Amino acid sequence: MTAKEYLEQAYRIDERIESKLTQIESLRGLAARVTSVFSDMPHSSTPDNQRLEKTVAEIIDLKNEINSNIRELLVLKNDITAMINVIPDIRQRTILEMRYLNFMTWKQIATKIDCDVRHIYRLHGQALVKIKKYIECH
Repeated sequence: MTAKEYLEQAYRIDERIESKLTQIESLRGLAARVTSVFSDMPHSSTPDNQRLEKTVAEIIDLKNEINSNIRELLVLKNDITAMINVIPDIRQRTILEMRYLNFMTWKQIATKIDCDVRHIYRLHGQALVKIKKYIECH
């Protein structure tokens, strides 16, 4: 695994968390639609009485997965922070923090630091070389 791949793991976990949160919202909408309908029209003799319960169980399972992902993300972010802190150059550290801990785009980073995006790429590349050396030594 390259230094960049290692650092990008936090973003991937964050994406999974966001995906599961979206799934929960969808399931909540589905659960809200599961209501009794009073009508004089004939209805199925075998209704799915457990539809709401199944939906709620799915929501609970997803919440448990999210909590597990959050714990995993926190541990990984602590490891990434420790790794970033070995970089002596403050600008390089800041770029890595903004990119891999705050998940900012290159343009956002460039704007925040008031620097050209190409220079941000250059500093980022230099920092990755340092991270790679640190990983190889440990």
